Amino acid sequence: MPPEVLIPIGFFIFILCAWTINTYNKFVRLRNKIEESWSAIDVALKRRANLIPNLIRITEGYINHEARIFQEKNKISEKTDNQQRLVQENEISRSLGGLLALAEAYPELKSSGNFLDLQNTLDEIEQEIRQTRDRYNSYVSRLNTLTESFPASIIAAKFGFIRQNYLALEVTAEKEMPRVAFGLASEQEKK
Repeated sequence: MPPEVLIPIGFFIFILCAWTINTYNKFVRLRNKIEESWSAIDVALKRRANLIPNLIRITEGYINHEARIFQEKNKISEKTDNQQRLVQENEISRSLGGLLALAEAYPELKSSGNFLDLQNTLDEIEQEIRQTRDRYNSYVSRLNTLTESFPASIIAAKFGFIRQNYLALEVTAEKEMPRVAFGLASEQEKK
């Protein structure tokens, strides 16, 4: 082949290789960012789980039944897969919402400095969970877009990069607290 043909072909192959390497590296970066974001969520969830026993101790004198519910739900295995862990964490979020709603029925508890400090710490942790969840979903969105975009989809298929699911982790502070009335609350209202 004459050099006039080889040079453009060589240039095209060089551009194709550079693009392939760059696209592959984008996939790797996004996958690592997703893992990093999940790790940050996991740390925040562990902080929240460590805070729950303190909330329970403060509320035990007021609402023994509800405290037992949290003690059972707070035993999450570290060996569960992410989907099962999310289901368990969503149950805890719903229960925390109920616990905080119950605190409204007990003015002494609501005005307790320790309870207020713990509630503020919980709010900070919930905010951190929300932010890290949003960051995680942002990286998932970018990875999914790249995975489905042509010609990057060819690289994704060749190297096994697949669509990821968005994280739909509920956060206690995001929804309205339900009104809950248990036996102890009813007795309090009668007085």
